[in-house]
Amino acid sequence: MDLLRAVKRAVGGADSAEDLLHSAFVRLSEYSARESVDNPSGFLVRTAANLAVDERRRVQVRRESPIDIGEMFNLSDGQPLHPEVLAARERLEKVMAALDSLGPRTREIFLLHRLDGLKYREIAARLDITVSAVEKHIAKASLFLVNWVEGE
Repeated sequence: MDLLRAVKRAVGGADSAEDLLHSAFVRLSEYSARESVDNPSGFLVRTAANLAVDERRRVQVRRESPIDIGEMFNLSDGQPLHPEVLAARERLEKVMAALDSLGPRTREIFLLHRLDGLKYREIAARLDITVSAVEKHIAKASLFLVNWVEGE
């Protein structure tokens, strides 16, 4: 628990300290396979702090340039669309139609995770359900989309 407390101090007591520490452990494992690490605890805390900074930057970029997927269909520069763009637009419309055939709760949870970048724990707290329920909805949506893609 001392290590978790150190990570919480380093990242400003963030709720994501456990996730950051887990990611830091993964990085330590990968790094220590190539190089020796003299101070694993220090490595973990510093890596977790760096990961927290990276996450804050990603969140800031998302806030500065929010894009509504519906608005993307209305963008036009007056030029004819290229075949690749048309194909991509058709594929996106098919994916959106496929997502519409999911149950509303499953679709909402899947989009919160994939588009909004929320973690399972954050989704569970927001929707007042268990993390296990979130995992099941994500698995259901993912399996549905895999089967949908294979069926095309």
